[in-house]
Amino acid sequence: MSSKFAAAATMLLAVFASQAVLAQASQPLSRAEVKAETKAAQKAGTLAPAGEAPAPIVNSTGIGPTKTRAQRKAETVAAQKNGTLMKAGSTQKADVAIQKQASTKTRAQRKAETVEARKEGALVPAGQGSPAEVKK
Repeated sequence: MSSKFAAAATMLLAVFASQAVLAQASQPLSRAEVKAETKAAQKAGTLAPAGEAPAPIVNSTGIGPTKTRAQRKAETVAAQKNGTLMKAGSTQKADVAIQKQASTKTRAQRKAETVEARKEGALVPAGQGSPAEVKK
């Protein structure tokens, strides 16, 4: 059993040693080299965006706007003149119908219901789902 342990330990040591050598070999030697590499990557468009992106996003597939900004603006102005431009905000029939409904409760009634729901633990934190999903 000690020979299996020794073999495993030797293998782990070899893996970690090779990673350390590779890490040291890939590091630039000076600040000037780092700056030069960064500028070259920026010009090539291969810099990773800020945040947690796993790899640089390169727009080499040709995906993107097919019209110029001037063309889009001209289309918008034409749609506005024709009356085919959609209004800002929600345009769903159900949403519009709900917005037009008159409230059946007073502000005091709504506040009282909210206080009661808070006491019962039935309030749902913002963005966390529906009240039916809340565990009591």
